Amino acid sequence: MKLILVMLVVGLLAWKLSPELQSWAAAQLSTPKEIVRVVTVPKPVSAPFKCDGRKYCSQMTSCAEAKKFLQNCPGMKMDGDNDAIPCESQWCQ
Repeated sequence: MKLILVMLVVGLLAWKLSPELQSWAAAQLSTPKEIVRVVTVPKPVSAPFKCDGRKYCSQMTSCAEAKKFLQNCPGMKMDGDNDAIPCESQWCQ
């Protein structure tokens, strides 16, 4: 423990007395640091949704599929009460 303390004191004195170390330290503190930017990978783009003519709940295979059709295709016959929840008795309970 004493050795570490002695080394610390000697190091501080050397730094304090050395103009070269002081100018180097001042340059390090005043020089702008490199900014690291984090780049996020974009999510893969899914294939564009296509309306294929299906309009009724009986033609759907899941709640997610029915919702996608209701949101993207005109003339859907899957939301009788117009609450934006399609196929409530078959898929989206």
